Amino acid sequence: MGLVQWLKGQFLCQLIICYGFLVSGLLVNLLQICTLPLWPINKQLARRINCKLGYSLTSQSVALLEWWSGTEVTFYTDPADYQFYGKENAIIVLNHNFEIDFLCGWAFCDRFGVLGIHHILSRCLLLKTHWRRTSNGRDLGNCPPIPLKASKCLAKKELSYLPVIGWMWYFLEMVFIKRKWEEDKRSFVQSLQNLRDYPENFWFLLHCEGTRFTEEKHQISMEVAEKKGLPKLKHHLLPRTKGFWVAVQNLRGTVAAVYCCTLNFRNNETPTLLGVINGKKYHPDLYIRRIPLESVPEDEAECSSWLHKLYQEKDQFQEDYSHTGYFPGPIVTPLRGPWALINWIGWTCLLLYPLYLLLVQLVLSGSILTILATVAFCSAATERYGSVCR
Repeated sequence: MGLVQWLKGQFLCQLIICYGFLVSGLLVNLLQICTLPLWPINKQLARRINCKLGYSLTSQSVALLEWWSGTEVTFYTDPADYQFYGKENAIIVLNHNFEIDFLCGWAFCDRFGVLGIHHILSRCLLLKTHWRRTSNGRDLGNCPPIPLKASKCLAKKELSYLPVIGWMWYFLEMVFIKRKWEEDKRSFVQSLQNLRDYPENFWFLLHCEGTRFTEEKHQISMEVAEKKGLPKLKHHLLPRTKGFWVAVQNLRGTVAAVYCCTLNFRNNETPTLLGVINGKKYHPDLYIRRIPLESVPEDEAECSSWLHKLYQEKDQFQEDYSHTGYFPGPIVTPLRGPWALINWIGWTCLLLYPLYLLLVQLVLSGSILTILATVAFCSAATERYGSVCR
């Protein structure tokens, strides 16, 4: 184990990461609250400011994944579809099988400029396409600077009450639901309608399965499939079609396509958030298909059948992946931008400075008892954390 990897596993380093995220998150929430008086005056400006504030928080998670743990998502997609990514509104349909699939989704958004910030310096994304089973490659050319964009998602109502992430999402106009359709329908539709005049391009994320995959939930879901006469799925739960249909109907004319995303990890890895914080590297593969929205039926029953067929296809992709270790199509690798890392380092330095002053004051105080008590507390916390991780 190298020195860098050893440092990543130390409690103090991980404590600094958590401290920086929580404190910066609360500061972001405070700044977002300060935008409230701006909403009735200039709502679109308030939205743009909140996008940038949201990026300063969510990009820390992207930096944690890509720069701290060294995990990079490998993207599989048709080069013809790539030209649309980041340039249009879209509905993202992503499977919900892993603890860190939301991090991989944010990394996907960040690579294509849809996490919520303008790329301050004009730069180009160079896309290199590596064809499977051949060493030859070709460049797809240069892309123009990506403007400010935002990612949206469907989330449980309870999350909106949580400081940091929940409050940030509230100001970013995420769509919150209670999972009780009669209560959710009106607010769900209204939230979707609010996005129709959103000033920037956005991606709206849907986990159509409604909850994370587990063997117990899968067994129950397949019992429902048998009762309804639906084909059984091996790697997914049955999709909940009502929410998808309502989203599609209310975003027609605003959203251009559905991006069907299928995520998996090589070598049967079981990624965890704690593993990422510990600096463990994972190997996610994400297969993306662009489906024009006009190909999604408008009739509710036909749309439901269409979504079930889509999940049968996703299930087959997962099954093929389990045997071959890769998804169909070429690999595309947009360059990793530095902004998530710069933002993360900036917040860390800003928030560590007062702690440094406190430490200096502690040492200069000359109180041996206070210093020993502080060292003993840190040592006990480190030992306790180590035992939990083991």
